[in-house]
Amino acid sequence: MSFTDFLNLKVMEHSSDGVTIECPLEGFYFNPDGSLHGGMIATIADEAVWFAIEHVTGSKFHSTTIELKVNYLRPVVNSAVVHARAKLVKAGKTLCVGTVELCDERGALCAISTVTYMLLGEKTEAA
Repeated sequence: MSFTDFLNLKVMEHSSDGVTIECPLEGFYFNPDGSLHGGMIATIADEAVWFAIEHVTGSKFHSTTIELKVNYLRPVVNSAVVHARAKLVKAGKTLCVGTVELCDERGALCAISTVTYMLLGEKTEAA
């Protein structure tokens, strides 16, 4: 099982510059005070940009995160899902930069993120 499968992430919408994903939230993702753990928010942002790269490039490249920045704007509380809209700002030969807006189930903007990925080379078919 992949990490993406474990988180039960789903692409809800494709656009020319990215994707919107949904992450159902489990009880153990939350802090004792009832707010979604910041690491989960960062993880969802990271995964959203990965999905955007896969969509825009046609799943041609292996890639890895090289930088991630999150601005937490409001806590995610009393929400069963988070939606993350990722847009690629730049898809170059080596680097891809994306921005993400993360919203709770009511559509309230909870965080914004910038994520940079390095493209590691083209995927090859298994022999």
